[in-house]
Amino acid sequence: MDLPFIVATLTRRGLLNPGRPIRVASQLNALRRWGWSLAGELRQAAARDPGRVAVVDEHGAALTYQELLDRSERLARSLRAGLGVQAGDRVGVLCRNHHGLIEAIVAAMLLGADAVLVNTGLSAAQLATVAEEQGLRVLVHDAEFAERILGLPAELHRVDERRQEELIAGALPGDQLQPPERDGRTIVLTSGTTGAPKGARRPTPHGFGPLVSIIDRIPLHVHDTVLIAAPLFHTWGYAALQVSFALRATIVLHRRFDPAATLAALAAQPCDALFAVPVMLQRLMEVPPPASRPPLKVVAVSGSALPGGLATAFMDRYGDVLHNLYGSTEVSWASIAGPAELRTAPTTAGRPPHGTRLEILDDAGEPVRDGRVGRIFVGNEMLFEGYTSGAGRESRDGLLDTGDLGRMNPEGLLFVDGRADDMIVSGGENVFPSEVEDLIARLPQVREVAVIGVPDTEYGQRLAAFLALHPGETLDPEAVREYVRHYLARFSVPRDVVFVKYLPRNATGKVLSRELRRYYG
Repeated sequence: MDLPFIVATLTRRGLLNPGRPIRVASQLNALRRWGWSLAGELRQAAARDPGRVAVVDEHGAALTYQELLDRSERLARSLRAGLGVQAGDRVGVLCRNHHGLIEAIVAAMLLGADAVLVNTGLSAAQLATVAEEQGLRVLVHDAEFAERILGLPAELHRVDERRQEELIAGALPGDQLQPPERDGRTIVLTSGTTGAPKGARRPTPHGFGPLVSIIDRIPLHVHDTVLIAAPLFHTWGYAALQVSFALRATIVLHRRFDPAATLAALAAQPCDALFAVPVMLQRLMEVPPPASRPPLKVVAVSGSALPGGLATAFMDRYGDVLHNLYGSTEVSWASIAGPAELRTAPTTAGRPPHGTRLEILDDAGEPVRDGRVGRIFVGNEMLFEGYTSGAGRESRDGLLDTGDLGRMNPEGLLFVDGRADDMIVSGGENVFPSEVEDLIARLPQVREVAVIGVPDTEYGQRLAAFLALHPGETLDPEAVREYVRHYLARFSVPRDVVFVKYLPRNATGKVLSRELRRYYG
């Protein structure tokens, strides 16, 4: 990434504002010695703004950047002295959004250990698989998960919230930390909507490039107050944490997402930005808006597709502040859509940010024409380093396969049609469930909808639509089919229309298709 662009972007966002020389020197020295990992970012923030509030929880309790760093260092020293954690070990973190999760991740990285971010929605059996496959030495967990981890190996050290506080309080004095012999990595588990989650090794940034790619398109600034509603164990929530540390922002965290509580916090703090997943925006739209609009400048979402009509409806209520980032655990980011683009095309994934290459390729690896559907390949500075199993993803000319299908319009906007393995062939026709979902979601009676492919003896596969309606609303299955038939081709009409109370989702808001398929035995 070219230096003038980096400097111009950092200047616009306030990162090059002058400060006390001794603190600026300490900040730069922290990055030089500790690098650009989460631990390094926390160190630079504490060096530059030690007294600034770093984290506020749902009860209003706050920690400054210096306090957060001190607690993380004390935990690291106790993990090393008491539990033998060292460079190359793996520390599992099974926590909701609170400062203890941040301290555990940073502590692991300070020692050169890998932090494995564990999805709070995993079952006991899945947790056992993760513990074995990732070779966890320690599991830091919230007290609420105590019963779920009973079946884990006895030799696995367990650190609950009470024990974590004891380790922090009992840290040996004078045991200074030095940069480890190896950088600790962050291992993010894939969402596991179709099977067991896989561990993906996230790279450590090597400079300002990744940050600049994001804040150039999403207008976040130094010292913003940011509510991160997306789970921190998810790629998007973790990215929000990294960006917030880099900007020396004040981070607001709630253990669980509640739409009314979130709206109250946005006004009470007050917050400049909200990081969320799309289903959270849907829930915010279902509660009465506050008397006065929250002072939001940015609402940034990622993690799944925006349902049809949601972008426009949300901006009509809360202003043109919505930014939609399309990416994945493996490629980090691919494109970003801003408010103007979402007003023009509410389902677009936007354009690649600066320093990102994006190509739509056919099965032979050749670029396809605008408007034609192909496989989405992405290249940037933060492509993952492979799965912990040793497996990788297909790449072509430095571009990584996202596993998604999509198309570009003549104006250069990307549209994602869905996962390549979600596309079905019905009677010889290619059908994309996402297109049908977006259409059905526009029905005013529909709260949420998922469309999947199911086996069919005559056509090979057919579409099945699962609809959850707003309270008090009704719909006739044939009316739904006729509505789709009016707008789309006959092979896109769902043969089955099933009404459910709610759609099964994982902790990051993605619909669990495997649970819906159980309806068919």
